[in-house]
Order: sequence, then structure tokens, then C-alpha cells
Amino acid sequence: MNGFMGRSQRRLAMASLVAASMISVTACGSVSGGGGPEASDELPDTIKLISINPTTGVVAFAGESANKGYQLAIDQINEQDFLEGSTLEIEYVDTKSEPQTAAQELTRVTSGGDYSAVFGSVSSNEAVAMSPLAEQAKMPIIYTQAGSDGVVTGDYTWRATPLMREYYPLLEQYIEETGAESLGIIYTEATPTLQDIGTNTLPAMAEELGIEVTASVGTQATTQDFSAPISQVLGSEPDLVAVLLVGAANPTAMTQLRQAGYDGPVLGNSGASAGNLDQAGDAGEGMVWPTDFNAAMTPESSQAFTEAYREEYGEDPLNYAAEAFDAAWFLARALKEAQSADRESVKDGMHTVAEEPFDGALGTDLTWVDQDLQVPGVVIEYTTEGEQLLYEGTSAG
Repeated sequence: MNGFMGRSQRRLAMASLVAASMISVTACGSVSGGGGPEASDELPDTIKLISINPTTGVVAFAGESANKGYQLAIDQINEQDFLEGSTLEIEYVDTKSEPQTAAQELTRVTSGGDYSAVFGSVSSNEAVAMSPLAEQAKMPIIYTQAGSDGVVTGDYTWRATPLMREYYPLLEQYIEETGAESLGIIYTEATPTLQDIGTNTLPAMAEELGIEVTASVGTQATTQDFSAPISQVLGSEPDLVAVLLVGAANPTAMTQLRQAGYDGPVLGNSGASAGNLDQAGDAGEGMVWPTDFNAAMTPESSQAFTEAYREEYGEDPLNYAAEAFDAAWFLARALKEAQSADRESVKDGMHTVAEEPFDGALGTDLTWVDQDLQVPGVVIEYTTEGEQLLYEGTSAG
């Protein structure tokens, strides 16, 4: 049986909520290749995995959260004896938010031969440096976040997070409710994902809704004072403003936006989560963004994950942890399917398991399309009382 469980009996009881979705499909043959553990007709006693993620630097908040999700899932998998005598062992490596370090660590891992699979960086900049190396070395790698093109590039690369541009249209309902007829956009050019949202996705949504984009201003990674782009955007007199920045830049921009006299709603992104907006205080009120998970989501499998996470860590999970949790369980099902820890067999197991929908932390009936996970998504509003769930993707529109 495979479901959600943890160190306590209460988490084990919750496992029944999602057990049906975690049943492995029929076994497939094992093919040697790609280095790593030798091909075998059975799983070894210990299966080595590694998370290559930033836990210092600009996106450390996302990497740290993801690692908590991996660890919770691996604890459950081992305590359930889901792999029937085999134990998962995970190592954590800090990329320091540096693409070069991420690439170097992946090269070390692929040449070392001890690891069966990798959990890749949450950072798009790091992920696009890692994926060609993983494909060349035939190393199965699962990313979370890393929402730009050039991440999923072949049979060995997977992403347990939908592209932001795929669920960002959830905001259309909210935009219509505001009654806005014009939109100003501020976006960072530091990340491919947010640049894509700012220059393509959001303008396309505005056009579909009959909304004029009055100004669109890109900012550099080194920008710390946003008063100039804010002045430029507000000078075009938009009804609605979008601020698409990373992490700690969000409270700075929101504070300066309010100081400049704009008191309306603001479209953001999930990079404003994880408490990043708290520093803005009242100025952060009214930022709204779509994401793939929130602790208030109603699916039973999502609530089971949230309860297990709260029990383990004493806090609500972020979307980064939920994505990682589902990624780790996906890999565990692939290992069980393959009945081998060699990389080629793991890759084949992943493709087989991905043919079936599953219930997980991110919702129910989750599916894979071209090795990207598809989810319903939710829309969140920031308040000084915390992040509030406005609506879920299954009920939006």
C-alpha cells in the first residue's frame, strides 16, 4: 500500500485517503545504461538520491521548502516499506543560487555512479544549465518550479510543476471581477519564467479580455529601487498593475507602489509567497497571484499532505514543498515499477507510471503531459492576516 503517512499513527491513518492513487502499475523490463547502479531484477537495499537545490541566495526560500517536501515523502516511503525492503537515502547539496555550481554538482553526481536519480533545482537559470548534462549522462532528473523553456529536454528530464504560463490564466476571473479596462506591467528580466509572463502571457490575457496594456517595463536582476519603473507605469494611468518579481524584491516594490499613490489590486506571482511580502506590512495587501498549491486546498489528498507536513514541521507547507512531495512519490512509484535502481530502468519506470493519473499534494487526477505535471491550481490574495485562498482552479471561470 502506498499513501500519505509519517512518523505518527495519525499520519498513517490519513494514508487511506489517497492510497488508491498511489498503486503501482505493471512492472517493465530492466535495461542497463547511463551509468549509476548496475541493472538488476530487484531493488537494492539502499537507493541513493540527491537534491541539488539552492538553500542560500535569492531563491533559497524555495529550495529549502522543496527539500522539506522531499524529506517528508521519503520518510513516508521508507516507514511504509513501500519499496518492500529497499530504503531511499537522500543527500542535499546547496547550489548557492549559482548555475555554475548546479552544473558542477550534477556533473559530479552523474560521474560518481552511486545515484539513481536527481531532484533538480527550483531555479530556471540553474535548471537550464543542468538539463543538457542530465540528458547526456542519461540521468533521470525531476525538477520543481524551474518554469522556463529548456528544462524538459528529453526522456530523462521531468518537471513536477506546471509551467506558470499554463495556470496563470486562472487570474482571468479575478481580472474580470476588478472591472479593469487597462493594465500596467512591471516584470523582472532576471528569470525567464517571469519575463515570459510579463511579455507574453499577461499581454495575451489582456487582449483576450479586451484590456489595454498601457505600459510594460522590464527591470534588471540588480534593481533594488523600483521607483523609476513604477513612475513610468503609473504615468500611463492603468486601472490595474502587475508586479512580477522574485522573492524579497516584492515587498520593496509593493511599498514603493503604495507610496507612489496606487491603492488598487496588484497581480503578482508565487515568488511573493513564503512570507516574502510580510516586510511590506499593509502595503502588501491586495497582491493576488495564481499558484499550484495552497494549504487551504480542499482535495482530500492535499489536506492529508498538509496535515502530515504540519505535524512534522509545525508550520503550513508552501507550494514548493507540495511539488517536491509529489515528485518524490512519483519517483518511488517509478522505482517500484522498474524493480531496479539503474538509471535506464528508472527512466523507463517513470514513463510507464506517468501514463496513469494520481492524487497527490497538488490535487486529484493529476496527469503528466510531455513530462510536465498538470494541476488545477489556485488563486491567492495576500493580507496582513496571511495568504487567503480566493478560489480553486476546478471551480474558477
